[in-house]
Amino acid sequence: MPRMLKHQTVIHWFRRDLRLTDNTALHSASAASSFVVPVYVVSPWAGRHRWTGPVRQEFLCGALASLERNIAAAGGTLIFRRGQAADELIKLVKETGAGAVFTNRDPDPHGRALEEQLAKTLAAVGVEFHACKDSVLHDRAELLTGSGTPFRVFTPYNKVWQARPKAQPLPAVKSIRTPAGIASLPCPDLKTWGLSPSGAALPEAGEHAARQRLKRALNLILPRYGEQRNAPFGQTTSRLSVDLRHGTLGIREIYHFAAGLLAESKDATVRKSVQTWLNEIAWREFYMQILWHWPNVLEHEFDPKFRGLPWEYDEAKLQRWKDGLTGFPIVDAGMRELRATGFMHNRLRMITAMFLTKDLHLDWRLGEEYFMQTLVDGEVASNNGGWQWSAGTGADAAPYFRIQNPWSQTKSYDPEGQYIRRWVPELKDAPQSALLAPPEGLFRVSKDYPLPIVNHHEERDRTLAMFARHKERQMG
Repeated sequence: MPRMLKHQTVIHWFRRDLRLTDNTALHSASAASSFVVPVYVVSPWAGRHRWTGPVRQEFLCGALASLERNIAAAGGTLIFRRGQAADELIKLVKETGAGAVFTNRDPDPHGRALEEQLAKTLAAVGVEFHACKDSVLHDRAELLTGSGTPFRVFTPYNKVWQARPKAQPLPAVKSIRTPAGIASLPCPDLKTWGLSPSGAALPEAGEHAARQRLKRALNLILPRYGEQRNAPFGQTTSRLSVDLRHGTLGIREIYHFAAGLLAESKDATVRKSVQTWLNEIAWREFYMQILWHWPNVLEHEFDPKFRGLPWEYDEAKLQRWKDGLTGFPIVDAGMRELRATGFMHNRLRMITAMFLTKDLHLDWRLGEEYFMQTLVDGEVASNNGGWQWSAGTGADAAPYFRIQNPWSQTKSYDPEGQYIRRWVPELKDAPQSALLAPPEGLFRVSKDYPLPIVNHHEERDRTLAMFARHKERQMG
């Protein structure tokens, strides 16, 4: 007996879920209708954006081109429109007679506001709106403390997160029927936003490439993740963050592949490594629930007692940090890797962020914005959480008096200088000792490499004094 479908035609609005496999809203839309109109609404901004830049937009274009081909192979057509999303979706509803709009929820405040606006507008014309959980395993208010409040500290959050059952991944949508004759713009390219190619060496975009990265991570990275994850040289981490950001892989599929490896392995080292990696997935969701419950963290310090800190603004120092010309080799290597690839190892994200805030005393918001504009995997919640952690102002952050020494970090994580020499070629012939300690006096390690922009020990003392004075003012 044929199944009864609720709608003749529905719209699936793609956002950060650029795949056909394990896609909650697309799966629901296909099950509820005879025809699905897959649409991507291209943002109307041009030139410059606070939260993105050429690198991520270039990857996005590749992911959309791949998605367009995959939808065509399934029998459908990906429709592109450009403008304000709510306006364009209402137009498309009228054009197609769609009875419902399906989408996966955005974890960021802008997307959340847009969903609320669209739900009201569609309800007024009798069209259903379905916003599905898809980008996380546990979101919003699913995990709360015993007193019913959101978690502010990671360890108890993680304990609850790990214990809760996780939804199984959904099968791929293999058949999509799209009504004929719907007008569409071409798939966007960088010129759509008035951007030029960054020149960064980006990973291949699309669902197939993402699946290859997942396979590599499971076979080569996760089994040794615990012992090698802090080493920045070579591929020591999964590199799946870009696929989670753009949704070229589903979080449920990623989790259950890793959980399967954890369950099947009898090697204690492998099990510990995989569990350490799963903790990182929990950190991602911890920061997303922080952003959900406290969206003002994008403008203010999460910890109220640190609001009003006298951060400095020095354009010259900020630019030297961006350019990787601070005279601190490990910092400069991280910043140059970011510019060249759109990626930076997580250990280096901490080192460079703490250097900006604790050695240069520059506002963490300056670094947060720059990372979002340059990272191919830039995730608003995780990026904000990481920057506030390094600044000592965030949820479960490093104490303000814990100030990383870039020279000591080099000794711990790049003792042979492989990473530094890869990204700072001026130092390829420098003795290893020159990479592990500041130069004596005005001695330059290389004629092409600058002296340190600051004295770390002096700036550490300045930072401690700044926080101490701020605490005194707050107390009285």
